[in-house]
Amino acid sequence: MDNRTLGRTGVRVSPLCLGAMMFGAWGNPDHEDSTRIIHRALDAGINFVDTADVYSSGESEEIVGKALKERRSHVVLATKVHGTMGRDPNRQGNSRRWIIEECEKSLRRLDTDWIDLYQIHRPDPGCDIDETLGALSDLIHSGKVRYAGSSTFAPSAIVEAQWVAERRGRERFVCEQPPYSILARGVESEVLPVCQKYDMGVIPWSPLAGGWLSGGYRKDRDVPQSNRAQRIPGRYDLSLPGNQAKLDAADALAKVAEEAGMSLIHLALAFVIRHPAVTAAIIGPRTMEHLESQLGAADVVLSDDVLDAIDTIVAPGTNLAAADAGWEPPWIADASLRRR
Repeated sequence: MDNRTLGRTGVRVSPLCLGAMMFGAWGNPDHEDSTRIIHRALDAGINFVDTADVYSSGESEEIVGKALKERRSHVVLATKVHGTMGRDPNRQGNSRRWIIEECEKSLRRLDTDWIDLYQIHRPDPGCDIDETLGALSDLIHSGKVRYAGSSTFAPSAIVEAQWVAERRGRERFVCEQPPYSILARGVESEVLPVCQKYDMGVIPWSPLAGGWLSGGYRKDRDVPQSNRAQRIPGRYDLSLPGNQAKLDAADALAKVAEEAGMSLIHLALAFVIRHPAVTAAIIGPRTMEHLESQLGAADVVLSDDVLDAIDTIVAPGTNLAAADAGWEPPWIADASLRRR
């Protein structure tokens, strides 16, 4: 694979990043099989692996750590912090207290001395961004972390973090990890241009729209059952108009892919990595078959005619379903925050 530079770090990564969310109880509980999938991805040219502490309550990090034991120096390893890791109310969020504590635990689970990219998994409106950047800066200066990044941040939050880093002398976020797929194009409006303005790398999650663009969601087929659909029903419940629109779009996109002589999976992944702001698309295979079906996408180049056809099905800058934005601000979810 032709590598790309992650923002302006100088670090070169593959255009496909191996996401590890499906390794462990959330997806594939077989550690040996998961390890084989990771090794196959590395052998195919992927040198970028992304996980998170919250994936299967740390089990994913443990699997990744074991799989990379003999190949750690050749891999750009990313993980994330923020999600709830226990009943203690302080075992979550973006505070210095939690970031420092959880980084140590991630290092142990990953069985490594350093994390290449440590990302804040979601915004935390109750925590000052300077608090967060200060903790990340200390971890970078100590050598435990190489770079810091954000995930699913609004454009205003991305800009604020850059300004605070400059004004307070903190280490800056070098990349953003947003949700981005043909069915969830909302980040095209502001997030991606803002990242380009600040020379940030972009590593989108869910480029296959959580499985909607894997080929299984079609009008003439039964809806696939999965653990993911049970965890986040808002993204899969077909009684919701947004998800019905996704089903219609997936059907139309499958026809575009067929006419272009490629699989829907390749169409979806190639679309994401074609955007000039995108560094690498995160793929999240649960099985070896899933991985093999995705690897070739890095070599696919979509013609302008195909891209135009995609635009007619899902308009640029549009999320067909609100739940696919990945994070809902509390002042939207909680009516009391909008009323005196």
